[in-house]
Amino acid sequence: MRVHDGSWACLSFSTPDLNISISAGHSELHMSKTRDFGFLIIPNRLRHDPTKPIQFGLFMNVSFGLGCTLVVANLYYCQPLLVQLSDHFSVSYSEVSKIPTLLQAGYCVGLLLISPLGDLVRRRQLILLLIFLTTCITIGLSLTKNLKVFEILSFFLGVFNVTPQILLPFAADLAPPEHRSAAVSVVQSGLMLGILLARVLSGIIGNFTNWRVVYYMAIGVQCCMIGGAYSIIPDSPAKNHNLTYCDILRSLMKYAVTEPKLIQAALINIASMACWSSFWVTLTFLLAGPPYNYSTLLIGLMGLVGMLGIFTGPIVGRIIDRLVPWYATLVATLCLLVLQSIETAAGGISIAAVVIFCFGLDAFRQAQTVSLSTAIFSISVEARARLNAVLTLSLFIGQVMGTSLGTKVFLAHGWRAASALSMAWYGWQLVILFLRGPNCSRYTWFGYEGGFSARKSTPVTKEVASGTTTPGEPSPRAISQPLPLHQPVDTPEPQERRGLETV
Repeated sequence: MRVHDGSWACLSFSTPDLNISISAGHSELHMSKTRDFGFLIIPNRLRHDPTKPIQFGLFMNVSFGLGCTLVVANLYYCQPLLVQLSDHFSVSYSEVSKIPTLLQAGYCVGLLLISPLGDLVRRRQLILLLIFLTTCITIGLSLTKNLKVFEILSFFLGVFNVTPQILLPFAADLAPPEHRSAAVSVVQSGLMLGILLARVLSGIIGNFTNWRVVYYMAIGVQCCMIGGAYSIIPDSPAKNHNLTYCDILRSLMKYAVTEPKLIQAALINIASMACWSSFWVTLTFLLAGPPYNYSTLLIGLMGLVGMLGIFTGPIVGRIIDRLVPWYATLVATLCLLVLQSIETAAGGISIAAVVIFCFGLDAFRQAQTVSLSTAIFSISVEARARLNAVLTLSLFIGQVMGTSLGTKVFLAHGWRAASALSMAWYGWQLVILFLRGPNCSRYTWFGYEGGFSARKSTPVTKEVASGTTTPGEPSPRAISQPLPLHQPVDTPEPQERRGLETV
């Protein structure tokens, strides 16, 4: 109805059998967003409509995973090309070795400063903008003739290349709760696949052509990514309207030190990633020396065995959907410990032991990662991007630790000592896991309260009504509370609904 000041209001009224809402006036208050950045029309099927939620099916899930594969590859194209880059820029190997370091450093900065924006802004727009920026930077990398410029651009490529860390919590938001682990596992598989695939493609292309051709290919891939993201990524409203960007960053730090489940997952992730990176870095030394004496090509093909292990992720995700994540983490860690013992006993004696370990390492590392992600995503719907940023930062700490310590131990004491070090790290993971039981409440640091139930309960859930929150705290509407199976969901009686009439 029209009121005296010329503005418009909404009239709602109800009867016991009919509930009608009449709206007029400022359409932007009552209609979904129809444009990205104010000018780019969003396809009708991807516009946010509360009455018709987007169906996160297999096609969209696989598309999210493929997007992670193609974007994360930007961080790893350079690694097989370092020798060519050294020759082209006429510098030493130590100088060009700064390039992957700068990429990883930039990625850490992006995790801290950009990925938390997924909890604050519309994620479709953020994803499109990030892919556009990485495309522009990749064009600069393919054209520059100056090493310093190449290094600077590499750093900023890492900063803006955090699209996978927006897609991962986005998939968790869109997927039905009963299939969340399976959805996350598909996206996580794409992320891991991109790390291995980039090295293989870059090595093959760089071996037969110039290093710039690899970046020309990357430009084409990123342009396709822009078109794919525009056509597939659904729009969704921004979250946490009551928070500012500074509040988001402060709460990120707060979650990192006040959430027992997140800290437990991060400590396990550090040690697990240290084992993973230590093996893949020292594998080259192991296979290049006696008794194997393999060529670079054969060593590179071992990465294909690891890819086969990654493809088990979606199957494992379906199993995790039925389990409390703690148990999935326990099983994966125990299997990794057994495989590591096989590697310690026969890794330098039998190639079969190496192949089995390559496959099992990526398969069970994938299961462990999915279970840890599923566990932390249950902490708060409204903070999933920040929680994922903390977990991913722990991954990079583990990667640095495994690469540096694993290599030093291997070079000083041999493959068996390096493998034994990884066994110790797996033991550390079990210690951290057993400090806190599978069904503890959110703020319990130690103990086993809540029992030992292994299967997820499937009660009807209801969302707590939204309310005000303090910076860093999850919105009340983000907390799903289990409703006993015998208790029906509350619905207002007709007399109560009449009291909701507003002008």
